[in-house]
Amino acid sequence: MQPRLKLYLGDDNHGSPAEVSMKLDEFANIIREAMKWDSTWLHDFADDEVKISADLYELLSLYSSMRPSA
Repeated sequence: MQPRLKLYLGDDNHGSPAEVSMKLDEFANIIREAMKWDSTWLHDFADDEVKISADLYELLSLYSSMRPSA
C-alpha cells in the first residue's frame, strides 16, 4: 500500500485541541529543562502567548518588579 501524504496548509486544527491545561509545576519543570539545554523548540515558541490566571499574573508582575536586576 502506498503511503498517503497530507498537505499542511497551516489552518488545520483537527489533530490537537486549541488549548489544554496542565499543572504549573509540570510546565515549569519542562521549561526549566528546555532552558538548561537551550532547546531549539523553546526559541520557536518564544513569541507565543501563554494564558495564566489574573492572580498568578499579579504575583509574577510583583515578583518581577521586586527582584534585583542583574
